[in-house]
Amino acid sequence: MNNFTYGDKEMKLRDMAVSITSMVVGVGILTLPRLIATTTEASDGWMSILAAGIVMLGAAYILAKFAVLYHAEGFFAFTSKLVGKPIATLIACGMFVYYFLFSAYVIRAIANISKQYLFDRTPVEVVALIFLLVVIYAVAGTRIGLVRLNMLFLPIVLAIIGIVLTFSLSIFHVADLKPFFVTGWKGLLVAAKDSVPSFLGFELVLFYITMMRNPKDAPKAALIGVAMPVLLYLAVYVIGVGVFTHYALREIGYPAVELAKEIEIPGEFFERFESVFFAIWMMTIFNTASMAVDLAVYNLSHLFSKTPRKTLVFALSPFVYFISMLPRNVTEFAKFGDYVGYVGLLIGILLPSLLFVMAKVRGVKSL
Repeated sequence: MNNFTYGDKEMKLRDMAVSITSMVVGVGILTLPRLIATTTEASDGWMSILAAGIVMLGAAYILAKFAVLYHAEGFFAFTSKLVGKPIATLIACGMFVYYFLFSAYVIRAIANISKQYLFDRTPVEVVALIFLLVVIYAVAGTRIGLVRLNMLFLPIVLAIIGIVLTFSLSIFHVADLKPFFVTGWKGLLVAAKDSVPSFLGFELVLFYITMMRNPKDAPKAALIGVAMPVLLYLAVYVIGVGVFTHYALREIGYPAVELAKEIEIPGEFFERFESVFFAIWMMTIFNTASMAVDLAVYNLSHLFSKTPRKTLVFALSPFVYFISMLPRNVTEFAKFGDYVGYVGLLIGILLPSLLFVMAKVRGVKSL
C-alpha cells in the first residue's frame, strides 16, 4: 500500500472547520429529531437543540483555546509537562478508549441503517465488515488525506440535505408546529441533555491543531465547525415536525431518511430518493468513522511509540469490529450510544477543560 504525498500538509481555518463539521454531523442528525420529540411537546424541541448547541459552542471554544497553548508540541507532550507523564499516559488511555468506542458505535450505526434502507437481505455483520475495511484503508494513509476527503465530501453532503429540506417545504404544514412553548422546563432540560452527545466530535481540534498553518484560527474554526451542525439539526427537526407531526416523529427511527422518502422530485426523475440521499450521506459517516479510528490510533501510538502506525491500524480493526457487534438489538445499541456519549463528555470535554484551567492557573501563556 503506497501513500500519496500531498504537497500541502497544513490545515487552514476552513479545513479545520470542515473537519469538525464532518466529525460532528454523522449519525446524530439521522436520529436526533426522534429523540427530542420523545421528551418535548409540539415543536418546542428547537429550544433544547439550541441550548445544547450553545453549550457545546462554548465547550468547543474552550478546547480550541487550550489546543492553541501546545500547538507546536502536541497534546500528549504538553500534558506530560503539565501533570506528569504517568497521568498523561492515563489520559491518553482514556482518549483511546473514547475514540475506540466511538468508532465501534459509528460502524454499527451505519450497518444498522444500511440494512434497513439499502441492503435488507445482507447481514449486519457483513455490511459492518465491508464498511470497516474501507475505513481502515483510509486511515492507513496520511492524516492530511482524511482532511482532504472532508473538503471533498462535505459540500456534496450539504447539497443533498439542502435538496431534501427544500423539497420538503412543499409538504410542510405550519399548523403542525403549534402550540408553541407548551413543554415544561424539565422536559426541555432532558431533551437538551439528550442532544449533547449528538454534538460530540469537535474534540479533534485537540489533536489536529498540530497541522494548522495558523493555530490562532483554531477557536474560530471550532465555532464555525459546531455552528453548522446546530443549524442543520434545527432545520431537520423543525421541518420533520412540520411534515410528520410531533406524534409521528416519536415513532420514526430515522426522520432525516424518511424526509427523503416523502419528497417528490419534479418530473419523477428519482423514484426512491432516500436511496440517493443515504448513499451520499454515507460519505460523512465514512469521514466520521475514519477520523474516530485515526484519533484512536493517534492516542494508542503514544502508548506504543515504537510500533508503526499501519501496524496499530490493522491490529486495532478486529477489536473495533468485535465491539461494534456486541449490541444484540436496537435497545442495547441505544444504551451503547448513551455510554459512548457519557464517556465522550467526561474524557473528551470535561477532562481537557480541567487541564485548560490548570494550565491557566499555572500561568501558561497562549500565542
